[in-house]
Amino acid sequence: MSQPIIEVIDLYKSFKTGDRQELLVLENLNFKMYEGEIVAIVGQSGSGKSTLLRLIAGLLSPSKGTVNYRNQSVTGPVRGMSMVFQTFALLPWLTVLQNVELGLEALGVLPKVRRERSLKVIDMIGLDGFESALPKELSGGMRQRVGFARALVVNPDILLMDEPFSALDVLTADNLKSDLIDLWQSKKTGLNGILFVTHSIEEAITMADRVLVFNNNPGSIHADLKIMLPFPRSDLDPRFRNQVDRVYTLMTTGRQAPGFRTGDAPYQLIDMGYRLPEVTVAEMTGLLEALNSPELPAKVDLPVLADALMLNIDDLFSLMELLEILHLARVSQGDITMTEEGKIFVEADILERKKMFSMLLKQYVPLARYIYDQLSRHPRHRALEEHFISLLEDYLSEEEAERVLRTVIEWGRYAELFAYDYNAGVLSLENLH
Repeated sequence: MSQPIIEVIDLYKSFKTGDRQELLVLENLNFKMYEGEIVAIVGQSGSGKSTLLRLIAGLLSPSKGTVNYRNQSVTGPVRGMSMVFQTFALLPWLTVLQNVELGLEALGVLPKVRRERSLKVIDMIGLDGFESALPKELSGGMRQRVGFARALVVNPDILLMDEPFSALDVLTADNLKSDLIDLWQSKKTGLNGILFVTHSIEEAITMADRVLVFNNNPGSIHADLKIMLPFPRSDLDPRFRNQVDRVYTLMTTGRQAPGFRTGDAPYQLIDMGYRLPEVTVAEMTGLLEALNSPELPAKVDLPVLADALMLNIDDLFSLMELLEILHLARVSQGDITMTEEGKIFVEADILERKKMFSMLLKQYVPLARYIYDQLSRHPRHRALEEHFISLLEDYLSEEEAERVLRTVIEWGRYAELFAYDYNAGVLSLENLH
């Protein structure tokens, strides 16, 4: 096989979270990408997928390890790589043509040459006739096409894409993906590789020759799958569905965070500093009601459930994680099954659900139990939220500590476990039965 165009060797990346600790985001990453490949990266939110993309682009530096591009170590932004982001990031006062020309202007390309190259790429990407339009005149799909044109006009060797279709509606995204594959196969762009991050398993199977499945907390590669299906690919093809099932199974059997079991292992207890999923009680109840529907079997295939509820993998995995933490469902080998506790909860009336949810929080969520115990022991049954944020910052970043506490407060208020005064920043047991 030829030399890799991108090689990641023993890569680690940590971020400082203040004076208290470092957060390890990526751990011992190793992979190679070869010329002529489209590689997709999938995994749960927070698994370090976008961080890896920025390390490869030279926008971040590794804490340890090496990123090589064409046998040269990446120590900063590299000519030969372009990136397309989730947000369009167009300058609103510039026309389509002027936005596309920006990269060439930064490279010092002469005005006449950059205009000719930009017009050629604008035509190639399907924006011919909109050269003089401002971004506000364009649809979301057309604005993202400008982003692609701006990335391609510099004749990159590698195209990096960070969830480039996630801000678009389904039909627009499908159309843009199809056009990008057509451009890739026509070899009009000069691209030798595409590496992209996505939250959609179907999107990864539609476009990629290989799919890297990431573990979580910290991020690492759990599996590297080759997708041998011919183009164009149809999600109605049984072989396509088999590949989707395969990825879902890998994502539920990899090394996950402590609250998310692997295979048929017993439930694991979470600790005080666990990064609880940001899920509302209404969303959790909605999923349980769907699982309890007579239209679905007792053991539900995750891709089927995601399609039925129109959930992306981030939302679905967050919901499943909470159900597992509370012992309301079990996830194994790409399937989810409601437990007896889950059936009791979903079939109860509102008051019984509140009582049961309160009990489950105290039993399985250490932070909720700690808050309740602290309030119970305080003479006035009150405490400032700052006390609990300070505690969480021993484990989490300031932003994550605030998010986790906010989530638990919402759960606790629903369960009538404690009350919260937003303006005063005070939690209490006052006025509770």
